[in-house]
Amino acid sequence: MSSSPLHILCISRFYKGQDFLRAVHKQGHMVFLLTSSKLRNEGWPWDAITDTYYMEEDSEGRWTMDHVIAGLAYFMRTLTFDALVALDDYDVEKVAHLREHFRIPGMGETTSRYFRDKLAMRIKAAEEGIPVPPFTPIFNDNEVNKFLKKVSGPYMIKPRSAASAFGISKVYNEQEVWAKLNELSHNRHGYLLEKFAPGDVYHVDGLTYFNEVKFARVSQYLDTPFTISHGGGIFRSVTVPFNSKDDKELRKLNEKVVASFGLKHGAYHSEYIKNKEDSKYYFLETSSRVGGANLAEMVEASSGINLWAEWAKIEIAVLLNQEYKTPKAEKNYGGIVVSLSRYLNPDMSLFKDPEIVWRMRKDWHIGLITKSDSQERILTLLEKYTRLISKEYHASLPPKDTHYNP
Repeated sequence: MSSSPLHILCISRFYKGQDFLRAVHKQGHMVFLLTSSKLRNEGWPWDAITDTYYMEEDSEGRWTMDHVIAGLAYFMRTLTFDALVALDDYDVEKVAHLREHFRIPGMGETTSRYFRDKLAMRIKAAEEGIPVPPFTPIFNDNEVNKFLKKVSGPYMIKPRSAASAFGISKVYNEQEVWAKLNELSHNRHGYLLEKFAPGDVYHVDGLTYFNEVKFARVSQYLDTPFTISHGGGIFRSVTVPFNSKDDKELRKLNEKVVASFGLKHGAYHSEYIKNKEDSKYYFLETSSRVGGANLAEMVEASSGINLWAEWAKIEIAVLLNQEYKTPKAEKNYGGIVVSLSRYLNPDMSLFKDPEIVWRMRKDWHIGLITKSDSQERILTLLEKYTRLISKEYHASLPPKDTHYNP
């Protein structure tokens, strides 16, 4: 422990990362939070936070970076921040910019692109020999035409910087591609074009310390994120069988991604697809933060490892030049099911199985996490809950269309 506490500034436009804040405080260090003013009444762990700074959002839900810099510069007249931490995917790039501006150690803007910009991810992966679906930038008409002549549809047109599957369009032929690109107009440069690869989608969630993967848990989406966000379905994921081919191959591929992309330390959430046409695994995307959609809670149910708390311990260990040791991971299976609900506060008394370890407490949502030493049992429960939720609770909204805004 240092003679004086470290000052850690956590930055997020979303209400998340409470366990990270608590873990930093528990280790005897000072937590500062920069968030949106609309979140001032959320249940942040106020007893763990030394001070909070608020930013107003514009009509697009963004912060004006010049204002962020000016505000931090003012507070830094009397404070020194030892680390800046982005708690959400949407904050990774802005926090990298702040580190560069104030010359604070940590991931810079070039590396942050590999964890936010889907085009940068694919180019980097291809350079490193990591399999990716065929893709092309869409800056130049001739290059787009070459790609369309060479690669058959269907295709995906993806925003480069949106999270999850928001803003993705599936098109089937050359005419539909050009119609969509014309619709995007001057926003076109913020997208990429990729061949649609049908298959099962997996996610690997874990921790890295000085470029070494310290923990990885492989799970499979039972419905793809694209299907959920565009079809209004029910979100489900489950831990894959330990030491199975999927487990071994994806761990190996994930280690190459983490090392090649330069994630020196912290938490990560990466996604891969097993192509139904050739049974090969392809990289889809990665991020330098804890996975959203309550996947961290599912991972904790399966492994006993709280990714938020361990990430905080890693940040402190790096700053103090100390060794970090990951807790021994349990080998249980976790499963999650989450849906929008037609009720404000749905009654979940119908769900009584002893394998339930977590229940979602969020307006207009219903969700459960289960834990068992049997994946078969988890899958049986998820199927049962999905039928019940679909019949008694489920609601859906039209898919969001997110345009890139520089």
